Amino acid sequence: MARRAIPVGLVIAAAAADGAGFHRVAFYALLLAVPAAAVVALEAFGSVLDGADDHLHALLWAIVLALVVVGCAVRASAVGAVPTLARSALLACLAVFCVQAAVSAARELRSR
Repeated sequence: MARRAIPVGLVIAAAAADGAGFHRVAFYALLLAVPAAAVVALEAFGSVLDGADDHLHALLWAIVLALVVVGCAVRASAVGAVPTLARSALLACLAVFCVQAAVSAARELRSR
């Protein structure tokens, strides 16, 4: 559970840094989010292989990993302003986190 909070926190920190105009800080937050998201995506995939019925979360973490890598790669070569693709990848990543939260909340409510 705590491992899942690390990439979420780093992506939120990157979005906040972008909003404040600290684009280099946002880049480094996303750079740190790449291995953190990879660990969580591999953990989710491993739980699917172990027989857990959590295919959607594994897919969503794979999408988060791809978006973080794309956003980081586009920012790496940018000089000055942040490219549109990098901002779009960051916002899409935040949207995927919202979907994950909604799915988890729905499962929790259904189990009660």
